[in-house]
Amino acid sequence: MTSTQIKKIGLLTSGGDSPGMNAAMTAVVRTCSYHNIIPVDIYSGYQGLIEVDFAEMNPRSVKDIVNKGDTILISSRSLEFKTKVGREIAYNNLKNQEIDAFVVIGGDGSFCGALTLNKELDFPVIGVPGTIDNDIYGTSLILH
Repeated sequence: MTSTQIKKIGLLTSGGDSPGMNAAMTAVVRTCSYHNIIPVDIYSGYQGLIEVDFAEMNPRSVKDIVNKGDTILISSRSLEFKTKVGREIAYNNLKNQEIDAFVVIGGDGSFCGALTLNKELDFPVIGVPGTIDNDIYGTSLILH
């Protein structure tokens, strides 16, 4: 799938809240707007994929969230998504909503879920580190 084929991108946060999640969401939404791609927020993490808890966004939707803590999308964990059946439900919901790819902001567990969905069902995903645990290689702060 080339970038010219992507018309709608889902965006979710997953796992524990961490600083910068709202800033990352703002960047994704504004970048989508610049490239005429519809950003769709997926609330409640991977559980939102299963429950179809989606809302289209635009740059006004993320106005004034950069300085807010937590994540406006509500982050949660999903036991159902950890099953193959749960991932198939999530995939079908993404396809039914005509979402071509999704961005996940989170840590190691969030990235593992996205990678599994990508490998099992060939769905394009992008991971943006948003981890309070520093469990994504290369994201920890080293002070000398």
